[in-house]
Amino acid sequence: MAAVFLKKLPLRTITTENRCLRCLGKCIVQELALAQLPRTASAPRPAYLTHAKAFSTVEDTQAERKKKEKNETDFSNIGRKISERIIHLFDEQGNDLGNMHRAEVIQLMDERDLRLVKRKPSAEPPEYQLMTGLQIHEERLRLREREKARPKTGPTLTKELMFSSNIGQHDLDTKSKQIQQWIEKKYKVQVTVKKAKNTEEPENKIQEIFNQILQTMPGIATFSSKPQPVKGGKAVMCVLRHLSKKEETAYRETQQTQEGDPLNKKNGTNTESGVLHQ
Repeated sequence: MAAVFLKKLPLRTITTENRCLRCLGKCIVQELALAQLPRTASAPRPAYLTHAKAFSTVEDTQAERKKKEKNETDFSNIGRKISERIIHLFDEQGNDLGNMHRAEVIQLMDERDLRLVKRKPSAEPPEYQLMTGLQIHEERLRLREREKARPKTGPTLTKELMFSSNIGQHDLDTKSKQIQQWIEKKYKVQVTVKKAKNTEEPENKIQEIFNQILQTMPGIATFSSKPQPVKGGKAVMCVLRHLSKKEETAYRETQQTQEGDPLNKKNGTNTESGVLHQ
């Protein structure tokens, strides 16, 4: 038993020595690698330059002024809240009272039982006017009517409609009503009529279809683009639009002339087509 233990003892000693040598070798390699590194610390990388918006009280003031003027388009009584110290004042008759301190203006409002409205806030000093409640109400109505009369700006939308030349009368009447609804909403309507296949039809049939559509909207629509062949002659396309104010006036004058002229009634002169097919 002792002999076996003595035989195993050298083997364990050798194994332990080999493990120590491997650990020592790893430590030496790590130290050599650290020694090869530069001793001076690397300089930090410069941060990327970013374009920052410069602080400007001028731009901020202009933006606030534009926003303020936009909110002040509503004609209303500002009460006793006068932000400026000195203002240029007009009375309820439109007479120029000159520059006045806001305390004097408030006192004048109380004495005459008047309201104060802004007349020209962008002026220096800003212009205000004293008005009665009735004057303010009438001015609001006037501004509202002027806003309604102002033409709406923006692109004109176009609706598209396509059908065959052998369309039935009932379907054509339905499509004509749809076109009229679009025209009344100020849309442009692009109508494309395809020539029927394997059908002998007069050359002017498609033109008659367009004229029939247009005759359902007297005094409302006209050609924006007259009928012209498309798709290699396999179809005809036109664009309809609403009459302008000038064209509507001319149409009404023509109708009045026709109704008052017995010769036109006798001969049945069709003056509508002259206006509609401009």
